[in-house]
Amino acid sequence: MFILVNLKAYPCDPIEVATAARDVAEASGARIAVSPQAADVARVADTGVETWAQHVSPNAHGSHTGSTLAEAVADNGAEGTLINHSENRLKLADVDGSVRAAERADLETIVCANNPAQVGAAAALGPDAVAVEPPELIGGDVSVATADPGIVEDAVAAAEAVDPAVDVFCGAGVSTGEDVSTAGDLGAAGVLLASGVAKADDPEAVLEDLVSGI
Repeated sequence: MFILVNLKAYPCDPIEVATAARDVAEASGARIAVSPQAADVARVADTGVETWAQHVSPNAHGSHTGSTLAEAVADNGAEGTLINHSENRLKLADVDGSVRAAERADLETIVCANNPAQVGAAAALGPDAVAVEPPELIGGDVSVATADPGIVEDAVAAAEAVDPAVDVFCGAGVSTGEDVSTAGDLGAAGVLLASGVAKADDPEAVLEDLVSGI
């Protein structure tokens, strides 16, 4: 199981979370990554934790003011990127462009989707993984794996039907080791979470609980 902590734009200390994630990953052997704001990618990567961008734009070098260049986040230490998070939705053509941009920069990719139908469409673009995240559960206290286990199972089946090489993650409401364990039982290869760690008084304790479910 892969645990990816998305810091979004929360007012947390990205270095504190990154250091906690690095230490828990080293102690447990679990794969944990942190996805900070673009401006924090380099200093988060400097902690030694696996670092992911929150987004890369569907363009190469050139006249693209305000874009997040895949090569730039890679040069600053990112190893992968989220694409099409529900809080930063893209047109399908731009999702494809962002996946291709990430490939140019040798970044792993997770394309987010709202439901199994979108998971199938995203899998057809050839990312490394897709993540099903029902928007109504994002930021809540109930994990998608508990609130709607069928959507996780259907997402796994949808991706498998299109491209068996594409892993399926789930997110929305994930906050405990039990949530991680349940997601794995439903066929997910990883989880995405944010507020459960980013807003925690003790991020390291939350991460230790999360890896207990692996």
